[in-house]
Amino acid sequence: MGLGSFIKKQFIDVIQWTEDQEGVLAWRFPMQDQEIQNGGVLVVRESQVAVFVNEGRIADVFGPGTHQLTTQTLPLLTNLKNWDKLFDSPFKSDVVFFSTRIQTGRKWGTQQPITIRDKDFDMIRVRAFGMYAYRVADPRKFYTELSGTREIYTRDDVEDQLRGILLATMASSLGAANVAFLDMAANQALMAQQVRGDLADAFARYGVGLDEFNVASVSLPEDLQTALDARIAAGMKGSLGADKMAGYTKFQVADAIPLAAQNEGGMAGIGAGLGAGVTLGQVMGQSLGQTLGASPAPAAATPVAAAPVAPADDIEARLGKLKGLLDKGLISATDYDTAKAELLKKLIG
Repeated sequence: MGLGSFIKKQFIDVIQWTEDQEGVLAWRFPMQDQEIQNGGVLVVRESQVAVFVNEGRIADVFGPGTHQLTTQTLPLLTNLKNWDKLFDSPFKSDVVFFSTRIQTGRKWGTQQPITIRDKDFDMIRVRAFGMYAYRVADPRKFYTELSGTREIYTRDDVEDQLRGILLATMASSLGAANVAFLDMAANQALMAQQVRGDLADAFARYGVGLDEFNVASVSLPEDLQTALDARIAAGMKGSLGADKMAGYTKFQVADAIPLAAQNEGGMAGIGAGLGAGVTLGQVMGQSLGQTLGASPAPAAATPVAAAPVAPADDIEARLGKLKGLLDKGLISATDYDTAKAELLKKLIG
């Protein structure tokens, strides 16, 4: 080596990281053409870990403390290089520092709803938001799987990966847990408990330790929430007895009346709809009773004769005649509407 090259040669006596930049999880000590002096000092602060990397392979890991770099403190690195001079000359190796501090207050959320299987509603799409905390737990895995040879690896870099893992794990955990959405929404701690164990295992594969995970809110997309509100309203408006189907039918009919009044024919068109609704409700009620093996209700002690109902064909013919008289101008529209209402009333009963 020439005199000029020898003078330019730089030796590193102290290796340390002051963490002067916020949000950095891994930082590679700048070596360039420098070499580590035999007997140099490595300073690793609390909440740090230093890793020596030789030719792409992790050689030694140092925890917090002050370490003098000799053959005794770098046995693995010495073995890899097969040195026979016991560090009589300087050596060169990459040194990567990792911050093991807990990264708190990290937010997560479902930008798009995730689909899960629900025991009450079958398949639903769920939105959820919350916070979590993590730390670098295994520098070897973290270096191998995530940070690699980068000079700086930050929270933003790793959290893009962690959020993807989080959402995939959540969909899998909640789907397998078979917990009803209503139970999860009412008890967010239950939802967090279902996800946390699986999520911790998923993070550990990358050398990341999950310190905390919570759920702040659980909701449905707007269209599904509207459907759920309708179902809840049906239960509130339904009968207090055991026949929930009848209550739901009444609710649907009640919702249909304002819409029918706006259609052509006005309230006169409601009669046919009500008749169809009543008939459908009776058929569904009878089918439900047969399915459940319900016994027929006992006959009343004193039978009451049903009021005679005019045949539907006869009423339809009379309505046709009324329409003909209206078209010919022989009756007024008011007379027509009144007579039609009476006939529909007889038809519906």
